[in-house]
Amino acid sequence: MGDVTREDDAERQVAVHALEQSFSELMTVFRRYVAEAAERVSPGMLPATFKTLSTVSRFGPMTLSALAERLAADKGFLSRSISELEGLGLVTRTPDPVDRRSRLIAVTEVGAARLAEARAPHQSRLHEAMADWSVTEIQHLSTMLHALAVGGVPDRG
Repeated sequence: MGDVTREDDAERQVAVHALEQSFSELMTVFRRYVAEAAERVSPGMLPATFKTLSTVSRFGPMTLSALAERLAADKGFLSRSISELEGLGLVTRTPDPVDRRSRLIAVTEVGAARLAEARAPHQSRLHEAMADWSVTEIQHLSTMLHALAVGGVPDRG
């Protein structure tokens, strides 16, 4: 029985290594996508600034502290990114009605439109890449990735 465990452990190590390689490939593709999308929003925009804009767009108006926590990023860098985005007319900062000392960062209509335009070329790529996948397979992948992201065990039901 001990041999089976060692074989299982070896198989698990090989499988996890293959998964790490797949994630590395996926992250390379994703970094390229983010860099291209940032450039489409505004020439010279850093990918991290694009990610800042995307995060505010996805999660709605938020304070700099909330944004820093969500992105696990430095407030100083984020403040500079927000200033750049504000200068481009892509976000606004308004007083937080709950805490007047804070300001809420929100995406403008122009920012939402530019973000949608920047993402458009890549949105169809995922659909095309998964064209032969069943809806069940896509849903299963989504469930598995979510479980991995939060450190849980995927639903096996």
